[in-house]
Amino acid sequence: MEKDLRRILSDASITMGITLTDRELSMFSIYYREILVWNEKINLISAKSAIDIPIKHFIDSLTPLPFMMKTSATMLDIGAGAGFPGIPMKIAAPSLKVFLLESSRKKASFLKHIIRTLNLDEISVIHNRAENIMADNAYRERFDIVISRAAFKLPALLRISSFFLADDGLVMAMKGKNVADEMKDAREMSDAPGFAFMSCHDIQLPGAHDIRKIVTFKKSVKLTNKRTK
Repeated sequence: MEKDLRRILSDASITMGITLTDRELSMFSIYYREILVWNEKINLISAKSAIDIPIKHFIDSLTPLPFMMKTSATMLDIGAGAGFPGIPMKIAAPSLKVFLLESSRKKASFLKHIIRTLNLDEISVIHNRAENIMADNAYRERFDIVISRAAFKLPALLRISSFFLADDGLVMAMKGKNVADEMKDAREMSDAPGFAFMSCHDIQLPGAHDIRKIVTFKKSVKLTNKRTK
């Protein structure tokens, strides 16, 4: 299976314009095995077929990378779950500084285990809820990117991200294809928390019929200043 997994990941990533090294493919293989082991104990993910993990979780997690302005950013992954998208992004872009925010104790334990197992640096786990750590000014305007994989509706994600993002920081929301209502609501209210809509990219996952959308908003200093006057 490992040989097939490496081939699937390599081919799919190249289709997206991302080249994974042998070392990175080996890390994904280890990650894959650990997910299977832990999934029997704590129900990390739902995988209906063998291709679900490499394509619908690993490759899906890499889809934001081509749309990032820099890969040396400090990124907060809200609702990291089994590590998606933060850990795959860190594997493929080692210069990223990643914080994984996860409220489940068991999932947070898995995340810490994977970080140790893969010997990843400049990545850490915050076992808490977003609403709780917003009481801690140590996290205020600390991040260049806030990313979330379908953990929040877009308007709620913008409100939360306003606290965490530095000036000109990006919100990157990973969504399914049916996001029109969320987009409408988010664009109508985005000026209020000081955001400007940037882009919405349609992505078809390689080897699957699934459509994903990467929706990006930028924290706008001008809009924030205008709101506070």
